[in-house]
Amino acid sequence: MALASTLAACGSEGKPTLTWYLNPDGQETLAAIAERCSTDDYDIETRLLPTSATDQRVQLARRLAAEDDQTDLMNLDPVFVPEFANAGWLLELPEDTVTDDTLEGIAETVRWDDGIYAAPLWANTQVLWFRRSLAEEAGLDMSQPVTWDQVIEAAASVEGATVGVQANKYEAYVVWINAMIEGAGGQIIENPQEGRDADVTLDTEAAAEAARIIEKLASSEAAQGDLSVSNEGTALAYMYGPDTPGEFMTNWTFVYKNYEPSDANDYTQEQFEDLGWARYPRTVEGEESAPPVGGIDIGVGAFTPYPDFAREAAACITSVENQVELAVTDGLMPATQSGYDAPQLAEAYPPDLLELFRTSVDEGGPRPKSAFYATVSGAIQATWHPPAEVDPQSTPEESEEYLQAVLEGKALL
Repeated sequence: MALASTLAACGSEGKPTLTWYLNPDGQETLAAIAERCSTDDYDIETRLLPTSATDQRVQLARRLAAEDDQTDLMNLDPVFVPEFANAGWLLELPEDTVTDDTLEGIAETVRWDDGIYAAPLWANTQVLWFRRSLAEEAGLDMSQPVTWDQVIEAAASVEGATVGVQANKYEAYVVWINAMIEGAGGQIIENPQEGRDADVTLDTEAAAEAARIIEKLASSEAAQGDLSVSNEGTALAYMYGPDTPGEFMTNWTFVYKNYEPSDANDYTQEQFEDLGWARYPRTVEGEESAPPVGGIDIGVGAFTPYPDFAREAAACITSVENQVELAVTDGLMPATQSGYDAPQLAEAYPPDLLELFRTSVDEGGPRPKSAFYATVSGAIQATWHPPAEVDPQSTPEESEEYLQAVLEGKALL
């Protein structure tokens, strides 16, 4: 009896713990999800990754390259799934991880080499946020599609108004560049599945148009003072700053909840009612825009000692119920059609905003799906930053030559 008691205690103490690495968005909600998805067989413990997607990738890549057996679950920017899967760092997941209910814009991000290597948790996209009063003062009709040129010129026409983007030297800057290039009918690279042998297509009219827009904003009175180091968070402050008419800002879905009056902020109901939204700006007049597609996918580390438990936990974490909770509490929108159809979302968001989010994901422009995406992104950041030095006559050609040389091993990042 004494031996049985000892063994029972050891079994309790030996209950497996799955470590789940999180990006900073929705931390409290994700911690609650981890607790709910823990079972009698295992517990889920969360750990925080750095703020930027680039730094998140570096930390996870270092752990997985070292075959770390405590990286059981991880939040992944969709563009890093191909790289990690190609390197053998992710376990393949069941086919039913992606179903007809999954939004196609995010479903495509978890597929690699005929397998599924991550589970969609939320699907993100960018829209154009603005103050209705600013658009009215500038005379810009937001009921119709608008171009980047129109947005920049409208902001410049109102003293103190600005255009908010993400133009620091990091991944979100490439998101902006890619969206504008795709909105002009181009691509950064063609046949990205070929890896280092992919065709670099940056020296094009589409890329020159993107460079022209960056140059125009950087030299405009509508440029924010911190343009070269701007990110998702810094841009928020310009919408309702003191003595300012506000801004036009491209940013992710979380913005709506960020400005919604609550105990966590000082925004008023009057300010909130002045918040407007529209589809991502067009690069070329008459051509539909290509809104950025992002989000978070859950990957299972290839070196976890508990693969079955980790796969089970990933399925629980990404349930429709949890997706809806993240949308309602944190503005991180569902990766499923049924999530968008949930009554809780209809109560939390205006119907036209929900439809804008959903269509932007499915009609948006994804970044290149390549096992060498980190290299592609790094080369673009190196040649397109800072924004004030972007030149439509030279930047596209220089960036194509540099990226091609890096992929061929003739140059280093």
